[in-house]
Amino acid sequence: MNKIVVLLLFCFTMVFSQKKSPASYWESLKVDEKTAFINGVYATGAKLKYHHKQEINKQYNQNPSWVEPYFVERFYEIIDEHRSRKAGYDVSVIAKALDAFYSNYDNTQIPLLEGLRIVSLAQDDKTEKADLYLLKAQKRYKY
Repeated sequence: MNKIVVLLLFCFTMVFSQKKSPASYWESLKVDEKTAFINGVYATGAKLKYHHKQEINKQYNQNPSWVEPYFVERFYEIIDEHRSRKAGYDVSVIAKALDAFYSNYDNTQIPLLEGLRIVSLAQDDKTEKADLYLLKAQKRYKY
């Protein structure tokens, strides 16, 4: 009986709760939670690249004439775009940049990972690319 009540309460909450925007979610985090989030994204990217490289080595270890295709290089570039090289391990710089990013009303619906990519590119002085991604994201996630 208690399980049914809990399930009904959960369903009621899900139906009538408002969806949080990425900006309001980001703003609700404490400073240490923001840095933990960014560190998690960085670690995930590094782990993805590591495992992917291991699989490529396993698959093509027997073929000395194999050349890594372009899509693999592009995959690594996309992962690296989510991490600012200039900021290095001082992720508080990125957290503050994301705070500023989400203070703009036009950016409130842009998902966190896309915002992180845009901010990281801007931090690394790749402003043209960052601006292009920003404009596309603002258009895609417009109210």
